[in-house]
Amino acid sequence: MRRHEHVGPMALRAMQDLATRTFPATGYRHIGDLTWNWCLSLGRVNECPTAVWTEGGRTLAWGWLDLPDSLMLQVDPDHPELAHDVLAWAEQAAPGPLHVEVAGTESHLAKALEQRGYTQAVDGPFMACLDRSLTELPDVPRLPDGYAIRTQHDDTDVAGRAAAHRAAFGSTRVTTERHARMRDAWPYRPELDLGVTTPTGDVVAYCQGWYDEVNATGAFEPVGTHPDHRRLGLARAVCTAVLHAFARVGGRRAIVRSRGDAAYPVPKRLYESMGFTTYTRTHTFVGRPSD
Repeated sequence: MRRHEHVGPMALRAMQDLATRTFPATGYRHIGDLTWNWCLSLGRVNECPTAVWTEGGRTLAWGWLDLPDSLMLQVDPDHPELAHDVLAWAEQAAPGPLHVEVAGTESHLAKALEQRGYTQAVDGPFMACLDRSLTELPDVPRLPDGYAIRTQHDDTDVAGRAAAHRAAFGSTRVTTERHARMRDAWPYRPELDLGVTTPTGDVVAYCQGWYDEVNATGAFEPVGTHPDHRRLGLARAVCTAVLHAFARVGGRRAIVRSRGDAAYPVPKRLYESMGFTTYTRTHTFVGRPSD
């Protein structure tokens, strides 16, 4: 068994290898989610140290910190003891108590966290994990006159797509450069990354799709609409178009994560109206303050 430590998520493909193998058991940590998080870490690698545990070239566990206090981790369910190794590494690297989000299907991680004195948060935000079959898909809804769904064709489209994300989420983290670099990362496929444009060509809504060929599963991450163009059915239309794109490349299942708590209900209601149902949810565990 070897532990490989990195400044930033340098071993992304090794992490994705484990994500692919464990996805049928947990339904969590889709390979596209990891590439999206990698995109958000570009230019801030010192805040995102990672460690990967391997044996014979096979990834068995990994930890990914977003300093100062957030930890993502994944551990092969056949090697649950490694959860303690990942947590010990993260506790040493972080300056204070950690917040760790795990899925309800990752009981081996919840057990390790409880054994190390972490407390499960009862209230607060959580993510619902939803899925649907890719058979019998509805037609793509008609858009308002002048709006169109299309892929990104040039640098202007890439800049517009990044700007649409910043407007949708009130965030500055997705720059044109980061989005452009993400388009060069595996498993990005342009035919699964669709945007809605206005009559003047501005990108105002989008659905980014990622596809796991091994598990024949597509994932939405992220989905957004510019505040000035909401309540026009744009998100429903572009998400439905991505479902059809998943089916065309051989997909059998689509997943999406959405806030499940009552404080932010609208996206989950949209996905449920599109035939998605919840199969698990996340739980947040908080570490003990150091003595």
